[in-house]
Formats: sequence, C-alpha cells, structure tokens
Amino acid sequence: MPGSGKSTVGVLLAKALGYQFIDTDLVLQQREGALLQDILDQRGVEAFLDAEEAAVKALDCTRAVIAPGGSVVCRPGGMARLQALGAVVYLHVPLEELERRVDNITTRGIAMAPGQTLAHVFTQREPLYRRYAGATVEVRPGAGLEETVAAVLAACNF
Repeated sequence: MPGSGKSTVGVLLAKALGYQFIDTDLVLQQREGALLQDILDQRGVEAFLDAEEAAVKALDCTRAVIAPGGSVVCRPGGMARLQALGAVVYLHVPLEELERRVDNITTRGIAMAPGQTLAHVFTQREPLYRRYAGATVEVRPGAGLEETVAAVLAACNF
C-alpha cells in the first residue's frame, strides 16, 4: 500500500543484503517520461496500470530488492514477474496508520478512481496483497525501520 514504507525499508534491506535497490515507480516514470500523477491525470487509471505492469514485466535483475508501486498487485502479469524474481513480501500496515502517513493522496500518483479514498483502495487491494505474498510482515504503528527490516529478513530466511 502507499505509505507502507516499501521504498524506505527496501533501501535499508538492500544495504543489509548487499543487493541493488529498484523502485519501480522510478522505473515507470523513466520509461514513460512523466511523473506518476501526470500519467494518471493524462491517461487514466487503466492505462497507468498497464504501463506499470509492462515496466515490472521488463525487469531483468538478480540480487535486487524491488519496491513496486502499490498498484502492481492489480495486474497478475506484474505480480507473476515479481514472484519469478524472488520472494514477495507484503508490509501490512493498519489502515489508520496509512491514513496518518499519506497526506497527499491526490498528488502522490496513487492509482485510484475519482472519489475513492485510501480506505477504498485498502479494501480492494488488501486481499490481493495477501494472495500474492510469500510472506506477510505485520508493521506495528511506531515500529522502527530496523525492526521492520529485521522482520523482513526473518520472514524470507536471509
């Protein structure tokens, strides 16, 4: 989910493992030559999801920690590619904490229909995150980054 700490935890995890770090939001922006929010505003949610899936499917890497966009779970092809590349971990953060962390929902580049709230997105995606994840890490509110990284390392048996 947006605000779950994927990128922040991912960078620290990559450092701990000696792996490269890939943020697919940045990959998508580079491929499309536009910011996430601009892609959504100009092309719409479905085109954004298609472009995101294509960016993830094009990844060719080893020994990498990948922080995907939160909406990658909406396209099976993107999730299949991530699963083929390695362990998929769901950082589960309670909705109330996500709402506290994400204050720029309309400008952050979150794939959601007009009128949707973060709660709508959470309700729609949460079962998908659980379905595709090989491991789920429960991120308790107030948990330190080191604690979360350690939990991911333990969940993946690194």
